[in-house]
Amino acid sequence: MPEEPDRDVYRAPPPRTPKTELTNPLYLVDQIFRVVVDAPVTAWREWIERQHAKNKFYYYHRNFRRVPDYTECLEDDYICYYEAEMQWKRDKLVDRQIVRIIQERMGACKQREGPSYLENCAAELQHFKEVTKAYDDRYGELGGLGTARKCLMKQKHRMIKERKEAKAAAEAH
Repeated sequence: MPEEPDRDVYRAPPPRTPKTELTNPLYLVDQIFRVVVDAPVTAWREWIERQHAKNKFYYYHRNFRRVPDYTECLEDDYICYYEAEMQWKRDKLVDRQIVRIIQERMGACKQREGPSYLENCAAELQHFKEVTKAYDDRYGELGGLGTARKCLMKQKHRMIKERKEAKAAAEAH
């Protein structure tokens, strides 16, 4: 038996697809798309990426400088009032996140310990109570339109009330 069949005796069937890709309409559409749309867009994107690689910007937490408190602002210094107000809003957001994190820790301990969480999570529960009391003392009853000035007035009234109570308790003894 010969290695290769005799081509004259065994003719190969005609190919079903043409040997050239140019007669295929999908191939033509694909090549036109690549040249007209894809190549310019890809070149533009690579150029933009090269420009961005030169000027790398790192995303870190923004560090704000501490500004004077509302009590330290001079009279009619509206810029200082505004900065103190923005500082107060940032502090409020930070305090709210602290309360949220402590609450999540307490919830995780509660979930982990099950019915005996009161004994096993006493430290987390106590910490949560302290944090929520401090947050409520500072920001409670201010409402959604609370400002640094209202918060300052609330603290002033609370301090006056505590002084009166301490004076009354001292006189009672």
